[in-house]
Amino acid sequence: MSKLEATIKSEIQRLSKREIRSTFLPLRREVKGLRLRLSTLSKGITSLNRMTKELRLEEKAKPKLEATPEEVRVSRLTPDRIRGLRKKLDISMRELGILTGTSLSAVLSWEKGKFKPRGEKKAVLVALRKLGKREVRKLLAEKAESKVKAKRKKPGVKRRRKQPGRRVIRRKR
Repeated sequence: MSKLEATIKSEIQRLSKREIRSTFLPLRREVKGLRLRLSTLSKGITSLNRMTKELRLEEKAKPKLEATPEEVRVSRLTPDRIRGLRKKLDISMRELGILTGTSLSAVLSWEKGKFKPRGEKKAVLVALRKLGKREVRKLLAEKAESKVKAKRKKPGVKRRRKQPGRRVIRRKR
C-alpha cells in the first residue's frame, strides 16, 4: 500500500510540475520581454531628459531682446541716445539694422532725427540697452547663421555644362 501511495504521490508531483512549467514558461518569456521593453524606454527617457536639460541651458544662455510695454512707453529714444547705444555696444549701423530688423537707411534716419523708431523696433532698441557687448555679438552671430541656413535652403539655378561646339548664353541678372 505504501508503494502505491508513493507512486500516486510522485505522479501527482510530476503532473503538477509539468502543469506549472506549462503556465510559468510563457509568463517568464513575457516578463523577459517586458523587462527589455522597460529598459529601452528608460534609456529613451534618460536621453530625452538630457536633451531637455541641454535645451534649457541653451535657452538661458541666449540673450533675449524683450522689453516690457511699460519700459517701451516710458523710454525716450533720441538720435543721440540711439547713436550712444550703438557706440556703447560697439556695433555699426548695419549691425544695428540687422538686430532691429530694419535697413541701414532706417537706422541712419533715426540717428539724424528724421524718424523715430516705433513699435517693435523701439522695443528692440530698449531691450538692447540691457545687453552687453558679448550678448550682442552672440545675437549677431546667430542672426548671421540663420541667414546662411536660409540661403542654403533656397533652390539654386541649375546651369548647363558647356559642351564642345555649343555656345552657352547666360542671362543678365
